[in-house]
Amino acid sequence: MTDATLGYGDTRDREQHELAPDGHPGLDRAGNELYHALRLGTLLSLVGDLSSPAAPLFVLDAGCGEGSFARALARCGHQVDAFDASEEAVERARAAGGGPHYARARLDAWRSPWPYDVVLCIDVLFHLLDDPEWSAALRNLASLVRLTGQLILTDEDRTGPRKRDDHTLHRPTAAYRAELEPLGLRHTEFRPYGFRESEVGFHVFTRTR
Repeated sequence: MTDATLGYGDTRDREQHELAPDGHPGLDRAGNELYHALRLGTLLSLVGDLSSPAAPLFVLDAGCGEGSFARALARCGHQVDAFDASEEAVERARAAGGGPHYARARLDAWRSPWPYDVVLCIDVLFHLLDDPEWSAALRNLASLVRLTGQLILTDEDRTGPRKRDDHTLHRPTAAYRAELEPLGLRHTEFRPYGFRESEVGFHVFTRTR
């Protein structure tokens, strides 16, 4: 992750902390509460209720920010690893506690001795403007998903790229499929956030081989 991306991430984390954890700086507190609740509800429905105290799902939250999604998944009984490139975000996530194991790492650098049932990357990949950096991050996340497991990431469901601002590039769904399908992950669903005018949603890829 480039220095510019890291700097933007730290600034964004400070702005969001003034409103709601892992929120959107363009929304007030009430808007952020709704935004977070809608995303969390959709995410939990995608992950499903497949865990038990004897066999919890093993989940990775990549680019976890201040850890609000990681903590919610831990409360549902899942075993959660979470990491972020921002030291400031990781420190706040650790201070909040709640069960996940937190670390600092880049998306393309996280390693695990075991595969995950679910790998999440929420509202991060479209902030990677450099295509090789984006590709390396995506391929590394794919390598962490077990057979029949899910890679759940967020972007718009587009037919072509769209750069919104100096820190946001939405890539077409076909670009994600071109990276992930040769690695054995099949695109199985797109579910939009359904929040105001946002076109972002959850892309679900399932490992089939």
